[in-house]
Amino acid sequence: MLSHSGASLQDRLRQLPSVDQLLKHPDIHELLSNVPRKIVVESLREVVEEARRQLLSSQEDPLPPVPSISELVQRASALCAQKNAFTLQPLVNATGIVVHTNLGRSLLAEEALQRLQVVCRTYSNLEYDLVNGRRGSRYVHAEAILREITGAEAALVVNNNASAVLLVLNTLAKGQEVIVSRGQLVEIGGSFRIPDVMAASGAILREVGCTNRTHLYDYERAIGEHTRLLMKVHCSNYRLVGFTAEVALEDLVRLARRHNLLVMEDLGSGSLVDIASVGLPQEPTAQHAVRAGVDVVTFSGDKLLGGPQAGIILGRKEIIALCKKNPLTRALRVDKMTLAALEATLRLYRDEPTAWRRIPTLAMIARPLESLKDQALRLAQRIQEAVGAPFMSVQVVESFSQVGGGALPERNVPTFAVAVSSKPWSANQLEKFLRANSPPIIGRIESDRFLMDVRTLQEGDPDIIVQAFARLKTEELR
Repeated sequence: MLSHSGASLQDRLRQLPSVDQLLKHPDIHELLSNVPRKIVVESLREVVEEARRQLLSSQEDPLPPVPSISELVQRASALCAQKNAFTLQPLVNATGIVVHTNLGRSLLAEEALQRLQVVCRTYSNLEYDLVNGRRGSRYVHAEAILREITGAEAALVVNNNASAVLLVLNTLAKGQEVIVSRGQLVEIGGSFRIPDVMAASGAILREVGCTNRTHLYDYERAIGEHTRLLMKVHCSNYRLVGFTAEVALEDLVRLARRHNLLVMEDLGSGSLVDIASVGLPQEPTAQHAVRAGVDVVTFSGDKLLGGPQAGIILGRKEIIALCKKNPLTRALRVDKMTLAALEATLRLYRDEPTAWRRIPTLAMIARPLESLKDQALRLAQRIQEAVGAPFMSVQVVESFSQVGGGALPERNVPTFAVAVSSKPWSANQLEKFLRANSPPIIGRIESDRFLMDVRTLQEGDPDIIVQAFARLKTEELR
């Protein structure tokens, strides 16, 4: 290890400016106009202390020079920006996954965004009955429109679909048996499993059938004196193919009626329109479940429905009334922002063509292939012009999008993507560079190419992408 004279080291340490000195720098004065003083002072202390540590631990001889005041101010400014940045930030979704759980799921319609601003900037009648001049219920704001669209007798909104399932089971079947097909005991996001949610609710799980095949007689044989509920879970996040069988919802309802039992269906992603109309496989809708006579239906608000995060419960009046009285409802209730955005989204479903146009989730799913190809060609040309380098290959390729959110896991939706590859840099380096962009650009890697699926690009995203690639001329990828 190299040694330094004590005097030389002490001289260097004494040359370090104090925090007070740095606070007088003009750039810091400007910084204080935008960043809280506490954060600025903390950042200055940290950069000075880091410079001190580097001097004390240095093995160079002679010692490295002391950072200048300008350099320390620059470091502190960068640290302030990092400390003052929001952790939740917008980004460019170029993955082609429409309902991307990691990227915020469904985008809200413009009507929902406008309604949020109206409701959140003023007081509202969230829990106030304007007709009778007394306390009211927050749940009336979404219930009427849900009943109108689905035909259900009553409705209740909680904070997500797992909460909806938990609340219904705890209300209707605590301490009693719930019969579920073994093939429907799915695991949802975050490693939460239907059996775990059921256990937390206090209901007793009774599995029937085999993983791939369950018949009506399996349910009937399992019915006993402690049975309360027959439950059907839509396996929206996986599919069994081949030698399979499951019981139709209508048959399950008829069986339940013969034995004076209740039927519940967890639709998972949930849908209020027939997505087969745009060439995708048939998905059960909430309206179908209601017409089939199911006693209670649950599904998500921020997946195929295209609204905010919410768990929607539809059912008979007496069942919804019981759920509302359950103390868990208080813990699982939604706020005014969720109700405002959800009601505005649901109103678009009054006219199905309008819903397909105005709700971003549906509009992205239904985008014509030719439109996607045209957009991909334009983006590829702009990137090539921005980079202006022969070593960068920019191509438009046929690819596949996904609906996401656990919906249609086996169905790839044809799309077009812009594929970028380069000899100096790997696809992983390109991905890291674009992910570090402000705002971040998130795509996917295939065959050592960085792919950007245009299906999920929003207005302004192509400009952000082109600007990021233009920076490749001056910045080195690491």
